[in-house]
Amino acid sequence: MLTVAVLISGTGSNLRALLEAARLPDFPARIVVVGADRDAEGLAHAEEFGIPSFTVPFRAYDDREAWGEELGRRLDGWSPDLIVLSGLMRLLPGSLVARYSPRIVNTHPAYLPEFPGAHGVRDALAAGVEQTGASVIVVDDGIDSGPILAQERIPVMPDDTEETLHERIKPVERRLLIDVVRRIATGELALTH
Repeated sequence: MLTVAVLISGTGSNLRALLEAARLPDFPARIVVVGADRDAEGLAHAEEFGIPSFTVPFRAYDDREAWGEELGRRLDGWSPDLIVLSGLMRLLPGSLVARYSPRIVNTHPAYLPEFPGAHGVRDALAAGVEQTGASVIVVDDGIDSGPILAQERIPVMPDDTEETLHERIKPVERRLLIDVVRRIATGELALTH
């Protein structure tokens, strides 16, 4: 059974989808802990599902490296096989990525390598593209530049706003993430640097 730690910053919609999938008897992974970089709404999902959680507030540390050291210490306590960044809106320090690589995956609301960074949906709309997408990648020391594990195209509608487009991307992200975690757990998908 693959053990998974999930890190969040916000509402945790991808986390909730993973928790629901992991509740199914035939799902080959279980979430052992949920962590956050602030008092995130999504921590309520962990509580509801009886999953332990922790918070390592980014602002409580002098720099990203010190924050990453504490985050790593907390994660080490659970020895996860896989770490899922599920809306964590912080770049992990390189030392933490190197320590767990390639066992960290992330979702992104664009068809990478198109539109990396924190504003993938806004950037796709600004570029006037006809389609964007959702991706699940291995986290490396770049910005959304790691190996792509799964992705799918999503059309951009003429009347799309950032919000409406993002709402159409989210269910695809969730489905891809659940499938990637399942395939990693069954050995169908190998993680590489």
